[in-house]
Amino acid sequence: MPFCKACGQEIGTAAFCPKCGANQSAATPSAAAGAASPTGGLQENVAGLLCYTPFIGWIVALVLLLIDKRKFVKFHAVQALGLCVALIIIYIALGISIAIFNVIHIFFLGFLLHRLLWLATFLLLIFMMYKAYLKESYKLPVIGDFAEGIASK
Repeated sequence: MPFCKACGQEIGTAAFCPKCGANQSAATPSAAAGAASPTGGLQENVAGLLCYTPFIGWIVALVLLLIDKRKFVKFHAVQALGLCVALIIIYIALGISIAIFNVIHIFFLGFLLHRLLWLATFLLLIFMMYKAYLKESYKLPVIGDFAEGIASK
């Protein structure tokens, strides 16, 4: 006996499933979408959002950059990686300045700058996640142009 491709209900010779109404002559859309891309089940906006996830976003962005071929996802993956590199450079410069502040006995200023930079970074990541979820290709000032150039290739 044949079974429904969507829900598994026994259908006999019917062209449509009596339980869920799925057309039995056409291929299921989820199978066709999954064959086109390794991340076919993952929506573009969710994939873009995951690139900006705090702490693990750079790993997700790197994987999506290598696997996913959709322009929107590649843009956000490259921009998230560029943002991560820029933040590493900024935090290294902040660490050097904190060491200098400690030498001249104003260590509290370095502590305050570190906390403010952490908060600004967290809020920026949340903002970028929100923009990616809305399917907007919001470009950061310098990194965005670079990401757009890489994603269009």
